[in-house]
Amino acid sequence: MASVFEILMMLLGVVQFVIFAHVIMSWLVGFQVLNLRQPLVWQIWTGLNRLLEPIYGPIRRILPAMGGIDLAPLAALLGVYALQIVLRNNAGLFY
Repeated sequence: MASVFEILMMLLGVVQFVIFAHVIMSWLVGFQVLNLRQPLVWQIWTGLNRLLEPIYGPIRRILPAMGGIDLAPLAALLGVYALQIVLRNNAGLFY
């Protein structure tokens, strides 16, 4: 059962990395450092959007509109951190 705990923690770490990559890429696109007309940038951008939209969608429906500021990635990261804390505090159940 310890391997299940490690796999869950690894998956949450991957989700954190993907969310951070999406946030940083959105900043780079917003400040026009990256151009979405480049094929590689477009593929990475659409891939990250497709991966994260199932996570961001329900969060965006719950959060109020903030006038152009998207707080869904922050809420998703807080959720991932909360899940990691819950898993670490209950790690004894996996052993």
